[in-house]
Amino acid sequence: MTDSPALRKLERQVRRRLDVRMAGRRVWESLPAIIQIVSAVAAAYSIAHYGLGHSVPILAVTVTINSLGFTRDARPRRVVETVIGILLGVALSDGMSLILGKGLWQLVVVLLVVFIVGRALRSNPAFALAAATPSALVVILPIPEGGPFVRTVDAAIGGAVALLATALIPRDPQRAATRDRRILFSAIDQSMQSIIDCLSNADTGAGELALSRLRTTQPLVDAWTTSLDSAIAVSRISPWLRPRLPELHRDARVLTAADLTARHLRSVARRVEFLVRDGVPRPALAELMTQIATGIRLLNEELDDPQLAGASRSLVGDLARRLDPAGVMPDAHVTDAALVLMLRPLAVDLLAGSGMPIDEARELLPEV
Repeated sequence: MTDSPALRKLERQVRRRLDVRMAGRRVWESLPAIIQIVSAVAAAYSIAHYGLGHSVPILAVTVTINSLGFTRDARPRRVVETVIGILLGVALSDGMSLILGKGLWQLVVVLLVVFIVGRALRSNPAFALAAATPSALVVILPIPEGGPFVRTVDAAIGGAVALLATALIPRDPQRAATRDRRILFSAIDQSMQSIIDCLSNADTGAGELALSRLRTTQPLVDAWTTSLDSAIAVSRISPWLRPRLPELHRDARVLTAADLTARHLRSVARRVEFLVRDGVPRPALAELMTQIATGIRLLNEELDDPQLAGASRSLVGDLARRLDPAGVMPDAHVTDAALVLMLRPLAVDLLAGSGMPIDEARELLPEV
């Protein structure tokens, strides 16, 4: 097939459209952070410049920007840690510059001290880096009007404004957590469909695909964990977001269930891929996995649609009562029966994710 100029032109156009769409999406998703940072910078500059008369409050601005940033982790604790690191670096640099003066060797000495102190105080490398950048500015820039510690005051203003902005101009971190949740459940759902295809058609390729998909879920779990922890932490200090805490705690319960589900399914996918190597379809097992997949899907959808509340618990609870190999597959080979047994802890974790006490969920399982 000839790679014509028209085809190459079409590919370039499609690529440009995709690039523009992705760029627009990044801007849209970052818009709350942009508004928060710009508003905080304006407030910090106004306090330092107009309120205290500092002519060039550069650290008030830079500390505010660096403390808030575009990071996924918007927890107040992270902001506080960044602010403390910056204030430490500025204060050390101001004090050492007053004693040693300014110049190249003074810059080297100040950075060495700041890095050593920062790494000694905190295990997080970001803490030392946060302290080092403004400390270098203090050494390089001339002493401002009002004395060397004016910049320490500016840094404190920037840090305080950043903390206030975290509480009073929140970014609605729940939106990021919701997006991460949907991505994780989509990956799990696709993996479940591959497992079902593997059992229905004795397709080892589908089993391998399911396992490869499930191996990608841990980073998705970690991403949702970070965004959800951030949403909960911000909601605790924000008067505007505090009413959402019950929803976020419910999401945290579902996150635990989703994490355990992905771990269980990795083991299930390995067993399923091994089972079908004999070329025999297993429609009964495929039906069980279809019900599990529906329960997982409903657990996700319940968080978006309150009218579905309890649907996952009802379906998975009915399934849990039947997870006895002798009852579900009385003539099954021991290897097939073992797969049914593997679904029992998975069902319990899903029921716990739906809000059922775990002891009550275990009692639903038949004795084997």
